[in-house]
Amino acid sequence: MSFSQDANKLFDGAIVDYHKTDNVDATIQNPYKVQTIENVLYLKNWIDTVQWHLEDIIRNPEIDPVEALAIKRRIDKSNQDRTDLVERIDSYFLEKYSNVKVKPTAVINTESPAWAIDRLSILALKIYHMKQEVKRNDVDKAHIDACQKKLDILLEQREDLSSAIDQLLQDIENGDRYMKVYKQMKMYNDPNLNPILYGKK
Repeated sequence: MSFSQDANKLFDGAIVDYHKTDNVDATIQNPYKVQTIENVLYLKNWIDTVQWHLEDIIRNPEIDPVEALAIKRRIDKSNQDRTDLVERIDSYFLEKYSNVKVKPTAVINTESPAWAIDRLSILALKIYHMKQEVKRNDVDKAHIDACQKKLDILLEQREDLSSAIDQLLQDIENGDRYMKVYKQMKMYNDPNLNPILYGKK
């Protein structure tokens, strides 16, 4: 199988594993060996899945404001964890292709492989939950039909994105494209860069 096929299968499995408890506080049971790319991908999707449900919870119009703030802080941390994992995935590819002879005509891509894979992980979540909407028996046919159309588009989008990722990796391996990794350099979590935080010193 291609890298994207393996990733899609892994993401789908992680989402199913999460929904065995459907609990944002459930302990992750990562089935892959530590220090493998599979372990990192599973962890990445698990974090995405938990955050997906936290985003649902925080939109409850009757949520207690104190609880909402706690969840918002949790989402902020989750976003940082996701970014860190994307950078780890890109580091994996940098190492994997470190000995590739880059052609003089090689060009850089608009995004790194890992950020495309990040989108693939989110797509897996959209597909899973749209399938759940299609299966509902407490809504009318119009709702089912509308969700089925959205699901068809999501599935096509995953096919296209998967193909693009595999082509990108092939181009990097062939030396036709090269990759750079720019750290996100997020400022709002850094007490030395966020004026609200360093103003309190």
